[in-house]
Amino acid sequence: MDQKNINVTKELIDFIEKSPTAFHAVDEISKILDDNGFERLSEAQKWDIKKGGRYYVTRNLSSIIAFAVPNENAESFMITASHTDSPTYKLKAESETEAFGKYIKLNVEGYGGMIASSWFDRPLSIAGRVVVSEDGIIKSKLVKIDRDLVLIPNVAIHQNRNINTGYAYNAAVDLMPLFASKENKGSLKKIIADEIGCSEENIKYSDLYLYNRTHGTIWGADNEFFSSPRIDNLQCAYTTLRGFVDAVELGDCLMIPVYSSFDNEETGSATKQGAGSMFLSDTLEKIAVSLGFDLRCALASSFMVSADNGHAKHPNHPELSDSQNVPHINEGVVIKANAAQKYTTDALSAAIFTEICKKTEVPTQSFANRSDMAGGSTLGSISNTNVALNTVDIGLAQLAMHSSYETAGTKDSVYMIEAIKAFYNTKITVVEDGTYKIS
Repeated sequence: MDQKNINVTKELIDFIEKSPTAFHAVDEISKILDDNGFERLSEAQKWDIKKGGRYYVTRNLSSIIAFAVPNENAESFMITASHTDSPTYKLKAESETEAFGKYIKLNVEGYGGMIASSWFDRPLSIAGRVVVSEDGIIKSKLVKIDRDLVLIPNVAIHQNRNINTGYAYNAAVDLMPLFASKENKGSLKKIIADEIGCSEENIKYSDLYLYNRTHGTIWGADNEFFSSPRIDNLQCAYTTLRGFVDAVELGDCLMIPVYSSFDNEETGSATKQGAGSMFLSDTLEKIAVSLGFDLRCALASSFMVSADNGHAKHPNHPELSDSQNVPHINEGVVIKANAAQKYTTDALSAAIFTEICKKTEVPTQSFANRSDMAGGSTLGSISNTNVALNTVDIGLAQLAMHSSYETAGTKDSVYMIEAIKAFYNTKITVVEDGTYKIS
C-alpha cells in the first residue's frame, strides 16, 4: 500500500477521534482553517471582503462555510457541501434515572437512523456542548469526557433466545446506557462541570451525545481498509476540506472556492444550521454584495459537489446492490444518482464532474439503488431548494453505514482530495443553457 494513503488515513482517523460531535468537528475544521490563514467572520457583522482574502463563518457552532477570493476577477462559485453530524444517541434534559434502586441509567433518544445493535457492549462516553451563564453572559462550551464513562449492556442469550434471529430493539428500554451505581446518582452534572471548569449552578442547558470510544484502525492484508466511528460523513468533510485548502494554497483558483459542511443532515437538514436553511444562500449573497456582482447571474455558472458517502457492494450480501451501478471500496469517487431526485445528479453535472476527475486521473464509479429498494437521501437536493445551481452528488464507498463503527478504503480518501483539488482549480463558463465550457 502506498505510504501516502496510509498517512492520509491516519490523519483522517485523528480528525475523527477529535470530532465526537458536530460541534467538535466544526471546531477542528476551524483550527485547520486558522492554521492556513483564514479569517473568522461573524454573521452579525457587515463583511469587508478583499481580493486575495481567506474567510470562514460558523452557525450554531455546528455548521461552517469557508471561502477564498482570487486575486483576479471571479464572479461565480465552486462549492463543496458535506455534513458534520452522524447517527448517535442524545441525552435528554433530565437524563439520570434509577434502575430498581441499584443502578443509574441515562435516558437517551435516537439521533438519526443508526444500527442499534452496533452500540452494545463497547466503551462509550459523552460529548457535546454545554451552555453556561457567567457574569450575565450566556455562552457555549465544548465538552468531551475523554474516558470510558458509560456502556449499553446486551441481554445474555440465555435470557433472550431471539437475539440472533431478528430481535426488535426498543429504544426506550434496550438502549439506555448504564452510567453508575445508585450511590453516585446526580454525579453527571458534576463530572461535566469539572470537565469545563465551571460550577454546576452555572450550567443552564446542554446538547450532549453518546460517542463510541473505539479507536480507528487500519487493517487488511495490505492495509487496504480502515474502520472507525463516524466515517459517514466525516471522511467527506475532511477530504473535501483538504482539497479546498490545498487548492487555495496553490493560488490559481479561477472561480470563488467555497467549502461548506452542515449539521443535522441525519435528521433531515430542516434546521437553522442545516443544508435546508438559508446559511449557504446568506453567505453567498454577502460575498456577492461585498464584491459587487449579481448573485443570480453568478449561480448560473457556478457548480456544487455534494459529498456524502455511498454504499459499497457488501461481500456477504451482493444481492442488496444494483447489478450494474454499484461501487467498490478503493476504486474511486462514487457518483450517486436517483430517478426520484433523492440525489441531485443529472447527466450534465455527472459529465462535468467526471471530466474534471479524468483530467487528474481519479477513477469514478456509479451508484444507484436497486429499483425495488428505497435508498437514503442527502443534502444536495435539499440545499438546491435555496441555492439552485448545477450539482452532483458524490461520496466514497463504505460498508456498515450508520453503524457505530464503519469501514472504508485507505486509497479512496486520497482520490477524493485530488478530485476536489482539481474541482476547485476548474473554471466553468456558460455558453448557453445546457452548454458549458470547462477550463
